[in-house]
Amino acid sequence: MELKRKANHLLFATACLVLLGGLGVFAGVRQAHRPVGGVIVRISNEFNNFFISEREVTSLLTRQGRDRLEGTDPAELNLKALEARLKAHSFVKDAQVYRDLSGNLHADVRQNRPIARLVHADSRQDFYLDAAGEKLPLSPLFTARVVPIARLGGQPLTATFFQDSTGAPYLEFLRYIDEKPFWRAQVAEVFISPNGKLSFTQQVGDQRVEFGFPENISEKFAKLMVFYRQIPPVLGWDTYHRVNVEYKDQIICE
Repeated sequence: MELKRKANHLLFATACLVLLGGLGVFAGVRQAHRPVGGVIVRISNEFNNFFISEREVTSLLTRQGRDRLEGTDPAELNLKALEARLKAHSFVKDAQVYRDLSGNLHADVRQNRPIARLVHADSRQDFYLDAAGEKLPLSPLFTARVVPIARLGGQPLTATFFQDSTGAPYLEFLRYIDEKPFWRAQVAEVFISPNGKLSFTQQVGDQRVEFGFPENISEKFAKLMVFYRQIPPVLGWDTYHRVNVEYKDQIICE
């Protein structure tokens, strides 16, 4: 009896699996032939950026850039091509396009994010820089609160400068500021001098910080934090107008 009961349970479980499999195949076949219903766009906004709108994404999700996708036969859909079209947008870091069982088309978009703004004499030539050193255009939708950086007395900065071995340390410097909430809020504007040394102004305090070359970055910012904690609380923020953290184990104030 015990053996017969186990056999019946096994047969029942097998029948359930076959039934579920059949339902899955049926649902898959039905979904595969169902025309596109709605287009559902989700844009991740983890950094409160608004560089691309839902309307823009929806306009990119069309047939050959013209007709809306609602009502389209699934056989005419090329999900990989639609993903590629979204990823070609400057402010799209990643995108996934897929259909659900109801026939709706989903587009999940992850935005790209600038970490600095390259400033030129003619502001129309300004552009953003992302963490990979790639150029991002300014957006009519949103102005990012990122640190401006400019080259003094030389050729305007280009994105390619940050992509070779010479410019990589400067990109690392900008990444460091972006990754630390305190410095992201405190550093007002960064300058690269003709000899390649960095300096920056601050949101709080009149001191111009002379940073030197972009090396030993964390150590130099640690020294500057020592200055913040020990000098202004005692002598006031306006006592010194120049703070140099360029040299090892030294903070020079004037």
